[in-house]
Amino acid sequence: MTNDRFGMRWGLAGGTTLASINDARDAARFAEKAGFDSFWISHAMGVDPIVALACIGGDFPGIGEVGTSVVPLYSRHPVGLAQLARTAQNALGGRFTLGVGAASKRLVEDVLGLTWDKPYSYTREFLEALEPLLAGEQADTDGEQISAHAKLGNEAQPTPILLAALGPRMLRFAGSRLQGTTLGQCGPRTISSYILPHLRAGAEGAGRDSAPRIMALVRICVTDDFAGAKALAREISAQYQSNPSYANATKHEGLDDASDLHLIGNWQQVLDGLAEYAEAGATDFRIEVAAHDESSRERTRDALANYLS
Repeated sequence: MTNDRFGMRWGLAGGTTLASINDARDAARFAEKAGFDSFWISHAMGVDPIVALACIGGDFPGIGEVGTSVVPLYSRHPVGLAQLARTAQNALGGRFTLGVGAASKRLVEDVLGLTWDKPYSYTREFLEALEPLLAGEQADTDGEQISAHAKLGNEAQPTPILLAALGPRMLRFAGSRLQGTTLGQCGPRTISSYILPHLRAGAEGAGRDSAPRIMALVRICVTDDFAGAKALAREISAQYQSNPSYANATKHEGLDDASDLHLIGNWQQVLDGLAEYAEAGATDFRIEVAAHDESSRERTRDALANYLS
């Protein structure tokens, strides 16, 4: 059995606990050695993913794509973010993909002390300014919340954008303008019945021929200790469910317990679960090893490496 059965790209999620460039380098080293197509660093209260990828990406030429998942737009400006992203793209030789998202109400208001006002229009205006800048072109936009009049002089190939989108308008916007969407805790039923139709509607309305990318984040654990892995899954899922956007999206999955989205068990059980995402319309995996102990973590990594090789 090979990964050809899925017809999709496999990426490793660097996780939310990368505290240093060395941590990021270790994760990327495993991704390259195991045979992953791409490597993604989460944006959390650890290393900055754009800076980290620019620092380490050149050490791992075997990884075809590296990217962020996701950079929050609130508290930033398109000119500054484009300058940073194009610098990383220059360092990475065209392999960099920028995953972005508005952020969350809790982060914006409680952590940053900003106003969570009209996040859809804020995101749309931000990206209307960011797109030309990332392509090395002039940005001339005037919005209610975001305006930009600039052209950057640093050298880089154009940078593709994946948008973390859950609302219908945000999904249709991603389908109409961007390379696609990068998802957090969204299962196969949600992708097939909700995510994909809105993305396609946006692409068709804009007359686009190419299908948008749908990158699914899937947390897995190969283990015999189901209870231990399940406890961690519930802890992680609770964080997602505290976000109203994810709580609403989970309703499409029809699950009583959102932690059931974690794929736990032997490798065949995990593989069968991943196949459901492929059948649902996902084009990319972003795999995160969500293991509760070191032995399960190593067992999961070994299973991934053996399969991808």
